[in-house]
Amino acid sequence: MSIVIFLIMILYGIIGGVSTLVLTLGIPVILAWKVYRKVKFNIPLTC
Repeated sequence: MSIVIFLIMILYGIIGGVSTLVLTLGIPVILAWKVYRKVKFNIPLTC
């Protein structure tokens, strides 16, 4: 039974790590994209 619990803990750790990685990389990319649109097309940053 403890092996199953251990495998579930590893799975949850991987899922949590992937979601954290996506958020950590995604936020700066979105901000850079918004700044690019502001500079090139004069679109407000809040849209």
